Amino acid sequence: MGIPKAYDRLDEMLADPEVDGVYVASTNERHHQEVLACAAAGKHVLCDKPLAMSLAEAEDMVRACQAAGVVFATNHHMRCGAHHIAMREIVRSGRLGDLVVIRVVHGALLPAHLQTWRINDPTAGAGAIMDLAVHDADIVRFLTGDEIVEVSAMSKNSGMGTDRIEDTALAIFRTAGGLLGHIHNVFNTPFNRGSIEIHGTRGSLYARDNMGQSPEGTVHLRDADGLREIELRHEDLYVRMVRSVVAAARGEGEPACTGQDGLRSLAVALAMLESAASGRAVPVPAS
Repeated sequence: MGIPKAYDRLDEMLADPEVDGVYVASTNERHHQEVLACAAAGKHVLCDKPLAMSLAEAEDMVRACQAAGVVFATNHHMRCGAHHIAMREIVRSGRLGDLVVIRVVHGALLPAHLQTWRINDPTAGAGAIMDLAVHDADIVRFLTGDEIVEVSAMSKNSGMGTDRIEDTALAIFRTAGGLLGHIHNVFNTPFNRGSIEIHGTRGSLYARDNMGQSPEGTVHLRDADGLREIELRHEDLYVRMVRSVVAAARGEGEPACTGQDGLRSLAVALAMLESAASGRAVPVPAS
């Protein structure tokens, strides 16, 4: 595949002076120590989501990378989708008026090759909330510029994996600005369609087939002038993400999604887990 070097030990890779940055894509419980090792070695980091298993670990990772002077990015690739970039621009333009409600549907059938630790290993940070809801929390923040401050969630296991791990979750939330929202996560609905709706006092946005990994999907705007499709220029979401990290490493701005962004999305997912377990609304800790 044209890969010039391969390592089976992290410390050996980090000792290589030709390695400038590392993509940490291990299971969730390993992110903390591996990111700390990268920072100590002076390597820039793109870390998969969720950043860690706890807010304390994630905060530790952010501080370590700041102290080392290296870029720390979170791989919330959906920020890099043409549909979400277009939606964010429309929201920022004020064309929707005051935002009232946002709805995120993120569910399909978890591919067979991924039906491993995500559904059978609680110690690795498994489950639909840690796998999917972190993305949804981040995209809500990205689209609205607002912070989720309280969540109320329910979850269940409907037959996929061990019964100790949720494969389905629903949540409602409130943002600091008063926006209400809904998140729907599920691992075992093969005919589901990912979508986002944003409804404001002057218009509504509808994105369809936009919650996957492929550069596809549509966005429609409905307002007083009727319904029309927004023109999109799709590009590989991961290429856009990596390009932003490389630029940041060169001193050209920030990555598309920072470590602090990853910390905020993790806080929402952890609050969802706590709410589903306790049966009560849970505040999301401020950063």
